[in-house]
Amino acid sequence: MHVAFLTPEYPHPLCHPSGGLGTSIKNLAEALIRKGEEVSLIIYGQKEESNFEESGIHFYLLKQRGYFWGGWFFYRKHIQRFINNLISVKNIQILEAPDWTGVTALMNINCPVVIRMNGSDAYFCKLDGRPQKLKNRFFEKRALKAADSLVAVSAFTARKTNEILGLKRYIEIIPNSIRIEKFEPSVDEPAPNRILYFGSLIRKKGIIELAYIFNRVNAVLPDAELILIGKDVPDIFEKRSTLEIFREKLTEIAEPKVKYLGAVSYDEVKSHIMSAKVVVLPSFAEALPMTWLEAMAMEKALVTSDIGWAKEVMIDGKTGFTVSPENHQLYAEKIIELLRDSDLCKKLGKNARIKVMNDFSSDLIADRNIDYYNSVISKYQDN
Repeated sequence: MHVAFLTPEYPHPLCHPSGGLGTSIKNLAEALIRKGEEVSLIIYGQKEESNFEESGIHFYLLKQRGYFWGGWFFYRKHIQRFINNLISVKNIQILEAPDWTGVTALMNINCPVVIRMNGSDAYFCKLDGRPQKLKNRFFEKRALKAADSLVAVSAFTARKTNEILGLKRYIEIIPNSIRIEKFEPSVDEPAPNRILYFGSLIRKKGIIELAYIFNRVNAVLPDAELILIGKDVPDIFEKRSTLEIFREKLTEIAEPKVKYLGAVSYDEVKSHIMSAKVVVLPSFAEALPMTWLEAMAMEKALVTSDIGWAKEVMIDGKTGFTVSPENHQLYAEKIIELLRDSDLCKKLGKNARIKVMNDFSSDLIADRNIDYYNSVISKYQDN
């Protein structure tokens, strides 16, 4: 089977910076290659055109094109022509695209199209409590209605997207995955008072709430330190640095105990996960977060949010703690409990890794995707 992924991002040096969407596609693509399937990546909106093969995957980078008028239409048609030519020449049997901004809207593709819900703009706008651009809503709804099949990374994302866009469609549920052996637990003891947050510094990830939470932790444990890793994103409401807003919420005694490292390499992130005693991920808006899976696989004690998707990843009190990010006091109490109890940290961490191995390993999830793709192709051919 030859599977093609259409995506605006992918973690590769020749591509624009990538986030969780690109990482999830990479994990699946590499797992499919290990299973003997053929994979092509069509990465649009890039600086330069480029075609090459790497690690058994065919890469097709499409340059962003400028148009005097109607670029939203003509660039889509350019991508459509490229894909249909590739389908003919390379015998692509199925195309997967993301739900984000409905890139396949207005396209006529000559093979079955699957859209995977990693969180549309409509979905995140709803969770963030902000209005969505009408253009984005139109494209996303049209693309999802026209797709041959829909799959979501969590049941929560599927249900909310159906509600928000009024789709009333059946949506298969197949979660994101990680390659377990790339996220081994550390053999060294973590720094005893170190708390780690990694991910974009953005309001929807709960970073503002984390300032209030850390104030409470610091008041009880003055030696506690908080490390922040990730890109500082301008706040959507205040139109200024989220890090600046975060620091303004800290008390005078807590502020010196917070260290911001910025965006660092993937290997550096793993190193910091290893050295942290507790990982905090108080997000308000996710589909199924890769950061959670990575920290769990490395046997870290986590305190995460308790919203929607959380119950599909975490088991409160067994793989870590799930708490509302708005409950600053309880969130802080769970962090303090873990910082004081190394045995509990180890117990929760081991349970977390077992959970990831059983439910989110790349090879396991690849098999589920292969079965799903084959069923979509079979149904398409019957019609």
